Amino acid sequence: MTSGTMINQNKVDWLKSKIRDIPDFPKKGIVFKDLTTLLNDHEAFNFVVEALTENARGLKPDYIAGIEARGFILAPAVAHKLGIGFIPIRKPGKLPHTVEKISYDLEYGSNTLEIHVDAAEKGKRVLIIDDLLATGGTAHAACQLVEKIGAKVAGMSFLVELDFLSGRNNLPKGVEIFSIIHY
Repeated sequence: MTSGTMINQNKVDWLKSKIRDIPDFPKKGIVFKDLTTLLNDHEAFNFVVEALTENARGLKPDYIAGIEARGFILAPAVAHKLGIGFIPIRKPGKLPHTVEKISYDLEYGSNTLEIHVDAAEKGKRVLIIDDLLATGGTAHAACQLVEKIGAKVAGMSFLVELDFLSGRNNLPKGVEIFSIIHY
């Protein structure tokens, strides 16, 4: 499923012009989408936060979760604008309380994510935000963590989606997916 928020193609092209490509990072053959150049531009960053917030409103989340590291830039801004709490989904050993964890594969390795067991009350709706959807491994793991603590995934939002990697096909069926920029 895809959320109903639509972004004008001229705005998408403008945002794309703010993203720098880094070839062969983090390994040979990968073209890394460096979003720091977009985030450094106040007008572009503000537009992205507003678009993510507008989409989130329609999903009526109780919390916004952000995936470490760049999801930590976008998710708290959206949570703040909506007046709701932020949930960090972190790499191992970063959260001080009891956690649920899950390991998963990436397009260039493997990783583990953790969430506090009491991050959200049972049945509450959590919108997960990250910077980029590639193969879907990280995003899928985040969905599993939210469900492990008894909450419901209200949807997922991304600044960039790499369509050619078909990551959304690896996400749970029926989850609302919103991406501002598609490559």
